[in-house]
Amino acid sequence: MKKAVLHWSGGKDAAFCLYMLRNSKQVKIEKLLTTISEPYNRISMHGVRSELLDKQVESLGIPLEKIALTEMPSMDDYETALKNKLIELKMKGLNVSVFGDIFLEDIKSYRERILSEINVGLVFPLWHIHTTKLSKEFITAGFKAKVVCVDARYLDKDFAGLDYNMDFINALPKNLDPCGENGEFHTFVYAGPGFQKPVDFMPGEKVYREYKMAAGSIPVSGFWFCDLIPNK
Repeated sequence: MKKAVLHWSGGKDAAFCLYMLRNSKQVKIEKLLTTISEPYNRISMHGVRSELLDKQVESLGIPLEKIALTEMPSMDDYETALKNKLIELKMKGLNVSVFGDIFLEDIKSYRERILSEINVGLVFPLWHIHTTKLSKEFITAGFKAKVVCVDARYLDKDFAGLDYNMDFINALPKNLDPCGENGEFHTFVYAGPGFQKPVDFMPGEKVYREYKMAAGSIPVSGFWFCDLIPNK
C-alpha cells in the first residue's frame, strides 16, 4: 500500500477524505500537511489558530507537518515551499499527495502540474461526488464543524461562527454550493469519526479583513472570520 500525505486545512473536505481513506487499500495516510500564515500563526485562509490545529491532529492521532508562509505569498513562493516539503516527505517514503478537491478543474490541473514536476502521485477521493450528497454524508457520518470564514461577497457576518449542519445548508442562498467549493465559506472540524475526543474551544470575536493582490492594489474581496479560542 502506498504511503500518502493528506493536504489538511482542518476543514470538512479534508476530514471527509481521511474518513473515506481510513479503510482504503489504495493509500495509507501517514502525515497531514497544513500551510500556516506565519505572521499570525493561523491556518492559511481559514484563520484558525495553530494551537487548535495541534489539538485537532492530536485527537486524530496522525503526525502533522506545517509549511510556514508569509501573509500573502507569491505563487512562486508557495510552489517552492510546497515542493521542498513534498520532496522531503518523499525521501521518507511518502510519494502520494491526497487533496479534497471536488469539482474545480483548474485547481485539480494546477495541482497535477506542480506535483508532476517532482514525480509525486495524486489522489482525489471526493472528485465529482455531488456536493449536495457529500454535505449530507458528512453530517450523517457524525462530524461536527464550525464555519470559521465566509466570503462577504456571498454571505454576511451572521453565517460566520455557525455550526455546519443542515440548518446552515438550508439557509444558504440557492446559488451557493453546499460544500463551499467556490470558496464561499471555510470550516473547522472539531469532532467526529476518528477523533479520540472533541476539540474544546469557545467562539471569539468576528473580524472583517480584506485581501489585496499586491501592496496598494484594489481589494480582491473581504472576508468575515470567527475566531475560535482554545479552552485550556
